[in-house]
Amino acid sequence: MKLSTRTRYGMRAIIELAQHEGKRPLQLKVIAERQDISVKYLEQLMSLLRSAGFVRSVRGSKGGYVLARPADQIRLSEVFRCLEGPVTTAECADDEAYCARSVDCAARKVWVRVEAAIQDVLGSISLSDLVQEAKPKTAEYHI
Repeated sequence: MKLSTRTRYGMRAIIELAQHEGKRPLQLKVIAERQDISVKYLEQLMSLLRSAGFVRSVRGSKGGYVLARPADQIRLSEVFRCLEGPVTTAECADDEAYCARSVDCAARKVWVRVEAAIQDVLGSISLSDLVQEAKPKTAEYHI
């Protein structure tokens, strides 16, 4: 399974916002430069994320974008569904009626497990978890 550019760039953009949570809004131009995404494409992504309730825009000279909810309350699974759609490995994994062999198909059982594993991983990670992972680790020395 290969993620779309929309999902990869959208995740990077929303993580950038999470890293600046509690600070002033980030302008699209700043996010675009930091993440190497075109402003036009980023506008489309932010529109999707805003419609889904993940980000909100702030107007004015010091305006830009901020998270609409706290980073610890936004799961990657939610953002993923917004940007990519549902996790789907094969049509038969979601719809047994799709194939006459679905009931006893060993391959289908694998695809169902793969989907569940992806959902479990994405559902277990919040934006704040990623912010913590991205922080530089300072070495501690004890004598």
